[in-house]
Order: sequence, then structure tokens, then C-alpha cells
Amino acid sequence: MESHSGRRRRWGALCALLVLCFISASLEAAPPSRPGIAVQGVRTWSAPDNTRVVFDLSGPTQYRVFTIHGPQRVVVDLIGTRLQQTLTVPQAQDHFLRRIRHGRHGRDLRLVLDLNGKVVPKGFLVAPEGPYGHRLVVDLVGTAPPAPPPVALRHARWPGQRDLIIAIDAGHGGEDPGAVGASGAQEKHITLAIARRLARLCAREPGMRAVLIRDGDYFIPLRDRVKRARAQKADLFVSIHADAYPDRRAGGSSVYVLSPHGASSEAARWLAERENAADLVGGVSLDDKEEPLKAILFDLSQTGSLEASLDVGGRVLNRLTGLGRVHHAAVQRAAFAVLKSPDFPSILVETAFITNPEEERKLAEPGHQERLAGGVLDGLRAYFLEAAPPGTLLAEMRETGPQRIHMLPEEAISPIAAGEVVERPALPRTPRSIPKTRRIFSSGSYGLPW
Repeated sequence: MESHSGRRRRWGALCALLVLCFISASLEAAPPSRPGIAVQGVRTWSAPDNTRVVFDLSGPTQYRVFTIHGPQRVVVDLIGTRLQQTLTVPQAQDHFLRRIRHGRHGRDLRLVLDLNGKVVPKGFLVAPEGPYGHRLVVDLVGTAPPAPPPVALRHARWPGQRDLIIAIDAGHGGEDPGAVGASGAQEKHITLAIARRLARLCAREPGMRAVLIRDGDYFIPLRDRVKRARAQKADLFVSIHADAYPDRRAGGSSVYVLSPHGASSEAARWLAERENAADLVGGVSLDDKEEPLKAILFDLSQTGSLEASLDVGGRVLNRLTGLGRVHHAAVQRAAFAVLKSPDFPSILVETAFITNPEEERKLAEPGHQERLAGGVLDGLRAYFLEAAPPGTLLAEMRETGPQRIHMLPEEAISPIAAGEVVERPALPRTPRSIPKTRRIFSSGSYGLPW
């Protein structure tokens, strides 16, 4: 008969065998271990109200982002990740980010973003797109609103009058280069150069003031571009782009306004943003209106802005036609996100095809950029000759006849030396009767340059 101790030994051996079998099965069923994800690149982009830090990754990974005070810094932990050995972390310095440090935190890679002040960090992963692979984006958003852009040329105002505000949006920017030409020209640089030239030309026009939505190499989300224009109380929104197409023979300029389909879907989204509803329809508060009436008022506002967009877009396209080839002879409609504002006319100008080698070369020429900007301004001027909003300086000049507007000279902007005056007769009702003669006098003011 088996002893008690023998039974215990047999049961122990059986249990050990079962454990070994379980471990063996588990090891076979487990997926093979993959090499650690590597950070392959670090890029930074500085904007007036935020700094974007982009970590290029060899694959998706988990992460933690948190803030530590005293001193201010943001910590980014990349789980099970390593820094590629050949990578040098840039020591970017701007108004938010002072430097980037890195080290190990157990199995994880820890990156410390030393700050110059308080920010709100926002982190998110981005799937591969275009030339980029997996990315972790960390936005360092300032807690104070950015300073308003300086006005390079100021016009003296009469009581109750104001300048027209032209919001000029340079397409793309930052890690979004836009289209790239065969010679390497990037759309984001071309659009910014033309936008700056257009802004300078607008600044020379009495009764106009330009606001650049983007004035540097950084990315702004599409809807934020419209919000920035609204914050500046824009009367008109112009987005500058360069077209692209697989067939390198495609060329010419185009002008776009919002498509009816885009307007319809945007109206539903806008009505949901109840906190902004009071500012959308010409100062009429919608807070105490019933939902059906809200939709009617909104639709009227957006229909009016679409009609005005078609009008100004047609005038701009007409001026661009005089500069060279156009891709479409009529204003086109498309659901561009930056055109979806109901409270001011919006147009998108495709200046040329950057994928066309000849047009790419011309787009990089300062002289051609100036001509394109001048063509756009001519179209804007022709539109506002007939449609300047009441209460603006241009509307007053159209109604009251010849006047003089005193200028504060700005050598970098104004082509007219301090002390000169350009005087012209009253503004015509239509652009067809615009006089071409000019008389120069010695004084400190000049009339509207129509």
C-alpha cells in the first residue's frame, strides 16, 4: 500500500508537469516580440499663439503627456520607445519652447520640453499621410491671446468711418508643405510670399487694411483660419494657393467659392455652435429665436455671402485673365473648409499650377508674384467700388465726392514719399469710368487711388 508521503510526491510531480505544459503552450501562443519603436525625427514650428513639436515615429506607440510646474515644463513619455542613435534633438528657442531634453525613464523614452512660460499641452497621434509616417504631435498652446498684428500704414478716420479689413490667408504652412513642384518649390512658401505682397498692396490703399492669417512657416487648422478672420472683423477673406495635377501640362489660374453642398452641410454645423450664433448674422442676436427662424436667418446670411463671393471672385478672375492663362474661364465652386464662413464673402485663388514646370518657375519670381498680387487687388478694388459696406471710408468717399485722407508715412510700405499728395476726382459708381490721369501736389495727404 502506497504511503502518504508517496502520494504527495506523485501529486507534486503531476502538478509540476501540468505547469510546464501550460507555460509551453503559452509561449507558443504569444506573438513574437517586436523591436522597440524609435523616434526618427523631431521638428518644431513656431506660431504667434502656439508652438508645435512633431516627433516622427517608426510605428504607433503609447504615450503620456503631462505638465510639471516650478519651473514650467511639459513631459512626454513614449512607452517602450527609444531615440534613434543618429538623431539630434533640435534645441529650438521661441516664445514658448526654450529647449528639449531627453533621457530614459525605465523602459520608456522621456522627453522634457523646457518652457518660457505657462502653456496648455495637447498631444495626439497622426497616422501616415503623404511623405510622413507615424507622428506624435504636441501643441504647446499659449494661455494669453496673441498680440494683434501691427498695422503698417494707418489712415486717419472721420467720425463713424472705418477701413475695410481684408483677411489674407496663405495656404498650408509648417509641416504641411502643400503641393511640391518638380524643382522642389513648396506651395506653402509661394503662397506666403504672394500673401505678403498682397497685404502690402492693400495697406497702400486708403480705406483698406490687410490682416495676414499666417505670417510665418507654421500650420493653422482650416477652421481656425476662418475664426482668426472673424476675430479681426474681416469684411472679405482671400485664401491664396497654388494648384497641382498629375499631368504637368495643366496650367493657369482659377478662383473658387463655396459649393452649395458645402454651404448646406456647414449651416448645420454652425447652428450647433450656439455660443457663436449671436455673431454670425450681422449683429442680430439669435439667442432668443426659435430654431426654425435661426435656420432661416442663417441661410439668408450665407446666401448673401455666397452671392457676394461670386461677385468678387468674378472680378478677381477677370483681372487674372489679363495676366496670362486661366485654367477655368468661370468662377468654380468647391467645398473648401476655409470658404465656409456665412458672415463675410470668401474666395480661394489658385494662382497657377506649381506642378507645371514653367508656372513653377514663374511662381518663384518676385516680379510675377507682385503681378499676381496686383491682379487680385484690382479685383477687390473693383468689387468694393460698388459694394463697400456702409460706415466704411470707401462708402463715404463714393457718396460725398472728392476728399483727402491724411496718411502716416511708412517708408517700407508706401511708395509715395512723405509730403506728397495724389488727388483724384470723386469715386465713380462703376469701374468703367475710372480716370487714368494723376496730379501730384506737395502736401501731407492724398485722395483715393482709383
